[in-house]
Order: sequence, then C-alpha cells, then structure tokens
Amino acid sequence: MNTYNKLLAMSRTKANYFCLIDPDKIDREKAVYTAKMCEDNGADGILVGSSIMLTTNFESNLKAINESVNIPVLIFPGIFNFVSRYADAILLLSVVSSRNPQMLIGEQVRAAPQIKEYNLEAIGTAYMLIESGQNTSVNYMSGSFPIPRDKTDIAVAHALASQYLGMRVLYLDAGSGAIHPVSDGMIRAIRENIELPIFLGGGIKTPEIALEKAKAGADFIVTGNILEKKLDPQFIRAFADAIHSVKRND
Repeated sequence: MNTYNKLLAMSRTKANYFCLIDPDKIDREKAVYTAKMCEDNGADGILVGSSIMLTTNFESNLKAINESVNIPVLIFPGIFNFVSRYADAILLLSVVSSRNPQMLIGEQVRAAPQIKEYNLEAIGTAYMLIESGQNTSVNYMSGSFPIPRDKTDIAVAHALASQYLGMRVLYLDAGSGAIHPVSDGMIRAIRENIELPIFLGGGIKTPEIALEKAKAGADFIVTGNILEKKLDPQFIRAFADAIHSVKRND
C-alpha cells in the first residue's frame, strides 16, 4: 500500500496526529530523539520541513528520522530544494490561496525531475494559508496574502476548486508561531463541502485546541512550534490521546 492510501485509510477511522520536525534547528541526534519520542507517544506520522534552511541538515536528518521510526515520514517542503529519496512521500504543495505563480506551479516544475529521478511518491496537496493574527514565516517566504480568518466563503471556494482540480490532500495552515489557529467554523464549513483528507497546522498549542479542531473535521492535526518549546513525552501523549478520541465513520 502506498503512503497516500495509508493516509486515506487512517482518516476513515479516526483523527490522526502528526509531528512536524524542522531539520534546520536540530542536529541528527536530536532529530532521531524527537521522532522516536513522537512515535513512542502516539504520533501517527512525521512531517519534515522548514520555511528556509540555513544549514545543510535536511537530508541527513530526514534519512536518520526515516530509519528510526515505523510511521510515515513525509517531506513538508517550504522551498523545493526539499526533495530527497529518504522519505516515504512528499506533500507536493501548490499554494492555492496565493496569486504568486512561483508558489502555484513554478517551484513544483523545478522539483518534478528530481521527484521522478528518486521515484519519490508525490501527493498533490492544496496548501491554503489562513490569516493568524500576525505575519508568519510562510507568509513572508511565499510572498502570499493569507485568506482572512473570517472569510469562510473564500476558503470554501478555494477548497472546492482544489478538489475539482484533482488535488488529493488539503492542508490548512495558520503558519508557524500563529497567534490564532484556523477557526472551527472554517474547518467545519470546508469539511462539509469537500471529500479530501484535511491536514491542519499552525497555532495548535494545547491538546484541548487539537481536540476542537479534530471534532470540527480536520483529519490530521500537526504540531511543530509548540514541541520545540516543550519536548515532553507526556505532552505529546496528551495531544495524541485527545486527537485519537475523535472517531470517524469508516
């Protein structure tokens, strides 16, 4: 079974928890330690990526992470030199909330030959940046205006267009360090209108918030920034238990 079909199967039974590891901020030993802690305490998968790389840690950390865990390890590219043979798949993002052609198709064209060369599974992902109360790294690096957090109709229209265009996953992101996560109302409205699996990240600071977002309809809840501040097994387990408590109808 390929990685995408595994994600589909996971999303049909319960809400799931993914940990985001930024390879630019830690060394190989810390990357492995973090990934194993996440797996041992209930995480269903690992995302590896960053908005910008100031070091050369990406590929070595990714390889070490993937060799140390038995859960899916996905590349979550901020920029498209983030392609490697050492992942189970790459979320091939198109920033559909943007009007910047480089983020819609340009970076993906640059990445495509390398993806083919590595025979890396690519999961077409409609990435929607949602306003979070402050300017975030992804906002700046992508040269994109986020969708206003109170404009649910605009978000739903973008999600529908993504599904009609054949995207296989929707990723709603308030961005790293977000003040406000994507609202329950926006998640719920999108869930009612599309059938794609929904990833959700940005501003998920507590297990209680994660639970709310899973109940609203997000299939994969992602935490990253908060774990950099508080890397604690009990904290990770609390996130996993809260998220897993939300069951889906198969």
